[in-house]
Amino acid sequence: MTFKLTRRAALQGMLAGTAALTTMRAFPAWAQAPGGTLTVGLTYEIDTMNVYSTGFLGDAQAAVVEGLLAPDENARYVPVLATEVPTIDNGGIVVSEDGKTMQITYKLRDGVKWHDGEPFTSADVKYTWEAVKDPAFIAESKNGSAEVESIDTPDDLTVIVNYNTILPTFASTLFTFGIMPKHLLEGTDLNTSSYNETPVGTGPFKVNEFVRGQYVETVRNDDYWRTADNGDKLPYLDSIVFKMIPDTNTLITQLKSGEVNMVVSTPYSQASQIQGIDGIEVVQGPQLSWQHLDFNFKRPSLADIAVRKAIAMAVDRNVIIKAQGGFPKVIKSPVVPVFDFYDPNTPEIAYDPEAAKAMLDEAGYVAGGDGVRAKGDERLSYAFMVQSGRADDELAQQVIIAMLKAVGIEATANNQTGVAYREARYKGGYDLIYGRWITSADPVYSVFWGTGGANNGQSYSNPELDAAFAEFENTLDPAVRKAAASRFQTILAEDVPTISLVTNVSLIAKTTKLKDFVPNPTNMTNFVNTAAWYME
Repeated sequence: MTFKLTRRAALQGMLAGTAALTTMRAFPAWAQAPGGTLTVGLTYEIDTMNVYSTGFLGDAQAAVVEGLLAPDENARYVPVLATEVPTIDNGGIVVSEDGKTMQITYKLRDGVKWHDGEPFTSADVKYTWEAVKDPAFIAESKNGSAEVESIDTPDDLTVIVNYNTILPTFASTLFTFGIMPKHLLEGTDLNTSSYNETPVGTGPFKVNEFVRGQYVETVRNDDYWRTADNGDKLPYLDSIVFKMIPDTNTLITQLKSGEVNMVVSTPYSQASQIQGIDGIEVVQGPQLSWQHLDFNFKRPSLADIAVRKAIAMAVDRNVIIKAQGGFPKVIKSPVVPVFDFYDPNTPEIAYDPEAAKAMLDEAGYVAGGDGVRAKGDERLSYAFMVQSGRADDELAQQVIIAMLKAVGIEATANNQTGVAYREARYKGGYDLIYGRWITSADPVYSVFWGTGGANNGQSYSNPELDAAFAEFENTLDPAVRKAAASRFQTILAEDVPTISLVTNVSLIAKTTKLKDFVPNPTNMTNFVNTAAWYME
């Protein structure tokens, strides 16, 4: 088994300062040849191929649909369908005289075609905004759409986006996730469109077949607009097949048998099983990701801050890390420490089970004959959900269950797979939930804990936190953003709607024949730049 530490120093340096922007490129290589199929094992069932509707990471979607920009392997935004990243310095961003609104201009690449051969134009960009913001469209997130007041398209290759506010996170929302074809979708119902299964994009691969619960087969786009540095036509691969295998034991078995030759979410607990598999290596990469334990505020006892703090005191992060092979790292904030707005002075609740018991005693939760605490009719007995089949999460769940039992709290596993897990997560179909979030290179945290946030299934609301998020997400001033970030990290630490437990690395098992693969640490997934990958 080969482990490769990739790009962490570069990632840290980029997030701590600024760097020159480059185009997303094909990396130099020497033995490229067209052909070959990459079979990827996914740990979840794809719900939809529409990047704006999916409740999961868009791995398969990223190989098919492109946006104007994308984050590269250093979490640095680079142009894709746009010719450059808009900045104040290059004139792409213009702030109004009163400092309250801004205008962003994108210049688009000439000669780009949709998979059906029609030209890609500025009209598609404007349509994408109109479609996403439409109240009738049920999207996983509409971030970045409400902040746009209007879009002008003076010609086919120019897009002028007029914002009604200052939006520093513009690159991590809306047009980065993907552009949709106006000529195919205008006037249709996006909620029921066949586009959700077989999207037409501009990316290096086209969807050939989508079988729900089984696989998505993508094939080479022979009319792809990019070429390699050496002039080769891209992409190199014939096909990428994404197999949906939610059970990680089955996933590893298929990796061993050769039925899949890439797994982008290798469980920490099963990394050792890959050792010695012929032709397989494990690439270790950074992730803008963290594991968390969240509370459903519809449960009266979980709306009690004494109970939430006691649970935080009962959980020993170091035991979770040890159980997962030592790969994760302790964290006390949802802001991953590589970001320059991470506040190392954020308060933390230390592991102290005796203090947890004392706090519950003082709050009036008394242990019954079965050892489970209660106050009146409210027993501290909870349905505890993780995504079924994810070995790392299920292992952490069992560790946490044991820790909670030690302080008089009962937690019972109630795990779900695929779409059922997604629906429960969004609608609050749990008491406790453990899982991971992964962010963009410029995160929007209000989606998780802001009042009415797209990913806030907890029914949590805190006006003070909303105000801090609003300030963080509506200024271009780094000092103001950092101060606002410090405030929201402190509020989250003190009000405890979530317990940030550990940050992650990615363990990517892949065939040694696959070359030019570089991990991507963001929520745009490892498949955001597949065109240059080739089989040796």
